[in-house]
Amino acid sequence: MLRPPVEPMLAQAVESVPGSGVLGELAFEQKFDGYRALLFTPTRAGGRLLVQTRRGSMVQDSFPDLAAAADQLPDGLVLDGELVVWDTQAGQLSFEGLQRRAAARGRSARGLARLLPAFFIGFDILQQDMTELLIYPYRQRRARLEALFATHRLSAPWTLCPMTTDLVKAQEWLESWTEVSGVEGIVVKAVNQPYRTGYRGWYKLRRRDTTEAIIGAITGTLTRPQLLLLGRHDPHDHLRPIGCTAPLRPEATRLVGGNLTAADRGHPWTGLRFASSWGSRDVLDVTLVRPELVAEISADTAVDRGGVYRHPVRFRRLRLDVTAEDVPRFGAGPAAVAS
Repeated sequence: MLRPPVEPMLAQAVESVPGSGVLGELAFEQKFDGYRALLFTPTRAGGRLLVQTRRGSMVQDSFPDLAAAADQLPDGLVLDGELVVWDTQAGQLSFEGLQRRAAARGRSARGLARLLPAFFIGFDILQQDMTELLIYPYRQRRARLEALFATHRLSAPWTLCPMTTDLVKAQEWLESWTEVSGVEGIVVKAVNQPYRTGYRGWYKLRRRDTTEAIIGAITGTLTRPQLLLLGRHDPHDHLRPIGCTAPLRPEATRLVGGNLTAADRGHPWTGLRFASSWGSRDVLDVTLVRPELVAEISADTAVDRGGVYRHPVRFRRLRLDVTAEDVPRFGAGPAAVAS
């Protein structure tokens, strides 16, 4: 019988759908921008619902609305899925709201539950009636999961993750559903695959959009930059940080390094500190540059309020044909994390 913490099965990022000739028949699920979570219902009378994050933390006290709905679920159940919240004021899924919910306890948690109700989007079933299902192929686990939702007539906050075995439909999801806030791509799974804890046996494709940003700082040197720190002007013409690139390839390093100029005094980012990644406390050693070069980038749809990218973006090329004034304004599209 499974008890927390359980290490979930993971997905590796890919650029295209893997060939079915290698994996066999494939299933495609919508990928939501939330917190990975495992749900454990009580195994005996008097127990309580447990909610585990991907890293093993127990967060059920932050989500009293889920606990209140636990009586819809049978005992001895373990589900894998994505935890999201709905911003009732904005009328959309909110990752920032999810962060607030995860940090709240007690009265604060109960208050936020009314403004930012939580939903658990289930995409796998690991245990039922206190019987482990890890060795069962995905096809059978999915059938059990669908039957669970149908038999118990589960409703909000419990949600069944959309799934299809039709590649054409999955591509439509990738192209159109990712325009909906909170849906960022698809996850690809082999239907004959067992659930292997801690193993990256699934594949995830995020939608990526092409846009422009201003290079405001770098790591490395002016002649051999490694990362680009990007920004956009807000309506008051202040340059606001929006993102950081992944490490540049050698040809991009040479191209960008041949066009950079050291910053003049009074650079708008003087004194700012930039984190090495979203949510990290590690600070980058950056060099400020004249904020005049424009980079074309591709980015996924994981964007915080205001337009700050949570994941590294990819540098595509320099746009020497446009100026900083031609770049979309801050908040106009998906967007180093500054403090």
